[in-house]
Order: sequence, then C-alpha cells, then structure tokens
Amino acid sequence: MTPRTANDQLKALIDESGLPYDGVARAVRAVALESGRRLGTNKSAVHHWTLGAIPSGPTVGYLAEAFSRRLGRRITREDLGLGSPGGGEDESIGLTLDFDPIETLATLGEADVNRRRFLAASAYSMAAATLPLQTVQEAAARTRTITAGAVAGHADVAAVRDMVGLFMEMDERHGGQHGRSAFVQYLITDVAELCRGRFANEAVRAEALSVASAGAHLAGWKAYDSGEQGLAQRYYMQSFALARASGVPGQDGFVMRTMAQQGMKLHRLEHCLALAETGWDRARGRVDQQVEALFAVTHAHALAKTGQKQRARADVDRAHAALAVGMRAGDEVPFWALVWGPPAATVHSRTAKVFETLGDRRNSARSYATAAASRPGTTYARIIALDLVAQAEQQAEQGSIEQACTTWGRAIDTMAGVKSARTLKAVRSLRSDLRPYRARGVQAAAELDERARVFLAHHR
Repeated sequence: MTPRTANDQLKALIDESGLPYDGVARAVRAVALESGRRLGTNKSAVHHWTLGAIPSGPTVGYLAEAFSRRLGRRITREDLGLGSPGGGEDESIGLTLDFDPIETLATLGEADVNRRRFLAASAYSMAAATLPLQTVQEAAARTRTITAGAVAGHADVAAVRDMVGLFMEMDERHGGQHGRSAFVQYLITDVAELCRGRFANEAVRAEALSVASAGAHLAGWKAYDSGEQGLAQRYYMQSFALARASGVPGQDGFVMRTMAQQGMKLHRLEHCLALAETGWDRARGRVDQQVEALFAVTHAHALAKTGQKQRARADVDRAHAALAVGMRAGDEVPFWALVWGPPAATVHSRTAKVFETLGDRRNSARSYATAAASRPGTTYARIIALDLVAQAEQQAEQGSIEQACTTWGRAIDTMAGVKSARTLKAVRSLRSDLRPYRARGVQAAAELDERARVFLAHHR
C-alpha cells in the first residue's frame, strides 16, 4: 500500500485561517448546508485531509469556498493541494463576467442538462456575489457580433419570448423541477442560436439579449427551486451580463435584486444591501412605478436584515406608494419583471418578509395572506403555497395553532401537482413545527400531520 503524502498546502491554509480542525469542519458543513446538503465532516476528517486523504464528492468545492470566505480571496482546489478537477471539468463555469455570456450560458446549460455532479453540488460563491458591484468591462463588448446566417426581426424575438413565457408560467404552476431539462435545452439551442445570428437593427438585438437574460434568470430560478444554490448563482451571473449587454433599462438591476434576495435567503448578508441598492440605482427613474416598488421592497428587506428598522419601514411605505401610483397609471410591466407574477403580489410577499424579520408577526401574517390572494391560483400554485406556509408559521408563532393548521391545510391543497424542492422542504418543516402540538394532543395538529405524512410519501 502506497503511503499518503501529507498535504502541506492545506495545512498552511488552515494555519493562515486561524481555525482549529473542528472550526474548519463547521465551516465546510455550513457551506454545504446552503445547497441543502448535510455533511458529516468533523475534525477527524480534516486531520486526515492534512495527511493526504482526498475529500469525497463535492466536499472539495465546499472546502474551497469555506477558505475563500475566511481568507477573503478565491481559493481553488489547486490552492488546497488537491489537484485539478477530473474529467475536464471547469469549476469556474459561469462564475465570472469575463467572457461572452451567450457562450458561457451555452456551456453552463450543457453541463446542467448532462447533470454534471460538480455543477449540481456547487457552492454559493461569496467572491462571485461581489462581481456585479465592481466596475467591469461592458458585457456588450464581449458578446460576439455575427455576420452570417438569417436576419432575425421582431417576430423572431417575439416567438422566443412567448416560449420563455410559457416555461415561466409552467414553472410557477408546476414547480421548478417540472420541465427543467427541456427548458435548459431550449435555452442552449433556440435562444442561443437567436442571439448568435444577425439582427434587423439594434432594437431587435437588444430585445433578443433581454429575452436571453430572462431565460437565464428562469434557469437560475429553477436551480434555486431545486436547492442548487451554486448553480442558480451561475445562471444569475450570466443573466446579469446579458441584461447589461441588452441595454434595456432596469433589467440588469432587476437581476442584482434577485441576487440580493438569494443572499438573504442563504443568510449571506455581506453584499445583499449593496446589491439591492445598486440594482435599484440602475433602475430608478428608468422603469415604471410598479417595477420601482419591487426594488424598494427588496431594499427594505435588506435594510431589515441588517438591523436598520426605521429605514426598512420607510422603504416598505415607499414601495406601497409606488405600487399604488403605478397601478392607477396602468403602466405595462416589462416581461422580465413578471417572473413572480403581478408586482402587487410580490410586493406584499416581500413586505411580509420584512415584517417577519422585524418580529412583527401580525403584520407579517396579514401581508402573506394578501400576497396569496393577489395571485391567480391556477397559475401561481407554488408561490401561493409557500406564502400560505409562511402565513401559517406566523400564526403559529402568535399562538393561533388552530388557525395555523387551517392555513397549512390550504397550502398542502395548493401544492398538488407541484414539483419543487422548496415545497417539500416546507412540508417537512411543517411536520417538525407540529410536533409539540401533537404531543399535547391537539387534534387539528395530529390530523394535519397525517396529511403532511401522506403528501410526502406520495411525492418521495
């Protein structure tokens, strides 16, 4: 048996980080958990790695990201003394803004369709989260200009936009896992082919890149809904690059808004407020009031997450005022801003999250209820169900367990036919929340728990 060679590079990084072995293990587990993966990594495993053992599966990526965050610079597997990825895999796919976004999107999509394990299990990168905030070369200069092939006009772009719209509707009705491979395949074939062709004029080119950005955004959202946070971030990065290339007012800021929301969901607050602020700045005065309301309420949530309570409440008021003005004016909301349905419903849902963060459970529950009622039930089943789950959690926290069980029951009814990792996670959490009430003999809790058990067994 060949003796292992000690990994001096890894040992040096551990020393530089100042973390004990159990601290390194905790950091690795925390990164993995962000993508829904529970690792059993402990200090003994870290010790074995320093002696030459190789971390299994995606753990190498989580280890690299843990050190990147701790040391404030990008750490690769080569830096860890663990060599290059096998099978020709490029673990940096989609994590930069340095290349042609259409070509990057195609490469990323192909790896996604083929379910390359390194990609599905990739970690959310703190370093990549800062890139949209930095001064970067214009994405348009990196989008190749093609002079061969058929000339695309407004009708060609409209056909692709309609298809992306159908997938968006299907996503909300049936969940992100439904039709996911088919959509990514469409993205890397028809959408990419459109953007590689010639255009009748610059306006058509801008429309095509805008649609491609919306498509990449949807692909990211589908990955997010499947719990694949690192992959979602990569798609969002390319969506941002394409939005910048299109020059469509506000769309690049909208993607930054999404990236801020992802960071808040993962409790990675380091850049969320800056992303929300910068995104809003890029849209302010360039979009209608309903879209401005979407930016304002996300900024309010980021303020609440960073403990700025008064400013958060002020931005909530600003969001609702803008929403009211926009709805009275009847402005047409752009295609890319309708990803989660009517702006009013999105504003109410995010307002609920602001109140939840501030500890105002009564107003949070009320806003979640308003959000759920503001969306057409047949079209937005998944997000309505998740808003109802969140409403029920707030009701339970207030001691209204019977009312909460009724709301949870409505959520389960709404989830029928939805394929989403987030809805399944919500039902598992529901069962955990019900445990103390079942122990106390609350009949409504026992009956609901049985419904939840059957639901999970059916959707396993």
